[in-house]
Amino acid sequence: MSVVERLGEPVNTLAFCWRIARRDGVTIGLTSHDRDLTIGGLRYRAAAGMVPSAIRSGMGLDGEDSDLAGALSSEAISEADLMAGRWDGAALEVRLTQWEEPGALWLLLARGEMGAVARKGQAFSAELIGAAAVLGAAVAPAMSPDCRAALGDRACRVDMAGRRRVVTVGVVEDAAVGVAGLEPGAYAFGTLRWMGGANAGLMQAVVDNDAASVTLADPPAFAVGAGTLAMLTEGCDRQVATCAGRFGNVVNFRGEPYLPGMDLLTRYPGA
Repeated sequence: MSVVERLGEPVNTLAFCWRIARRDGVTIGLTSHDRDLTIGGLRYRAAAGMVPSAIRSGMGLDGEDSDLAGALSSEAISEADLMAGRWDGAALEVRLTQWEEPGALWLLLARGEMGAVARKGQAFSAELIGAAAVLGAAVAPAMSPDCRAALGDRACRVDMAGRRRVVTVGVVEDAAVGVAGLEPGAYAFGTLRWMGGANAGLMQAVVDNDAASVTLADPPAFAVGAGTLAMLTEGCDRQVATCAGRFGNVVNFRGEPYLPGMDLLTRYPGA
């Protein structure tokens, strides 16, 4: 029976299903059904209170918009993980199925990434950013004296082999993480990805480093024990002098460092 025929029946009892895949590979399924469902090899756990509060489709450049709302008491989506950012950017699908015959109808309602997560009391809501939202992006990049590429991406082309290092963390005080044997400044503007402990899978921005420690942009979301493993990745300040002197990659510099700025119009002789 086709989707049109199933939905065209005089009486329909339906259930919603959500498939959420985090960036660290963790994938969960949730459903508004009163029992757990297994569809396509994934178990969709019954989660009371999980409802799509709004789904809107149209021809605008914002794409499909949706809201996912539910209770923070869910074992699958905890308040701590939400606040730590584990669910930021997770791929999300919302589907519709029949209550009596789960899987026979499997209608895709919305697909995208989880955007901003709002919390109010013991409830949360997450916005779904649709695929068509990319149409609202700028067609051409804005000019800038700083490089627009990220170190090691397709535009930069710097080989990152040898620029990542697995380290053993020592003492952690606020945003300062003890790591021995580092080249001062090598990991400034880079990243630290936790490979163990309560923060496993989370990535944090590095502000600077000296020979014995790394300074993060924010303290770790959860407590870190001595001996925890982490991966450090080198960074770049996106200046043309750094690109040429440190990486020898000025041919791929994605900026305009010698372009006159707006202050050119206000200059006068002798300034």
